[in-house]
Amino acid sequence: MDRDVEFKRLYWHSRRGMLELDVLLIPFLEEVYPGLPPADKARYQKLIDCEDTQIYQWFMQRERPEDPDLQVIVDMILDRVQPD
Repeated sequence: MDRDVEFKRLYWHSRRGMLELDVLLIPFLEEVYPGLPPADKARYQKLIDCEDTQIYQWFMQRERPEDPDLQVIVDMILDRVQPD
């Protein structure tokens, strides 16, 4: 039950109201997040606590996060939609 509540909380916080972010975050949360190791889940939770404008800059690859943990999760999300 606690996992379901936590997932719903993450889902709510992943809905950013900015289409460009929603189309990246929501599918990642639904399809990839459940299978992530705990360290990567913590990175995702750290990411969604960031400001929308900052996340947008990272996903548009205009900037890179200074925090290496955030860079790992940003890369995971981008690699999912932009494979080699």
